[in-house]
Amino acid sequence: MEKTLTVATVLKPQGIRGEIKVKTLTDSAEDFCALEKVFIDGVEYKVFSARPAGDCAYVMLRGVADRNAAELLRAKDVIALREDLPKLPDDTFYLVDVLGCKVVTEKGKTLGEVIEITPAKTDIFVISCGEKKITFPAADGVIDSIDVENKVVCVNKKRFDEVALYD
Repeated sequence: MEKTLTVATVLKPQGIRGEIKVKTLTDSAEDFCALEKVFIDGVEYKVFSARPAGDCAYVMLRGVADRNAAELLRAKDVIALREDLPKLPDDTFYLVDVLGCKVVTEKGKTLGEVIEITPAKTDIFVISCGEKKITFPAADGVIDSIDVENKVVCVNKKRFDEVALYD
């Protein structure tokens, strides 16, 4: 498992005192706000303050004293150590842990391997099947189960065929 996770992307500076607005990639902006330190471009920053605002957060970092310094962080990924993130509830996982999982039908037929996931209200999965790619949303009824320990995603074949796009 990855030791670090991308938890946000810097959107823009906020005000003149170095505060930044970030788009959080966690389930809740409040999860992001619990962090004490983050990394941007390999540099560790102590989080002075963070306040949630919908699926975003406003963050003050040590070493980012003004708008000019904040502007240099625009569009950069915000990384956190997995161990610093809040404990996940049972039966939940980080999307990065699903990458590389084998996708199978409920009858055990292998469809491919997860190579990309686009986070959204309904996450979009891309699997590789030989030289072809298959894209499908994680809509209701498509995914039966995800076992990150054994690296297997089980899908309902009928529902999968209704929503999958083949390249």
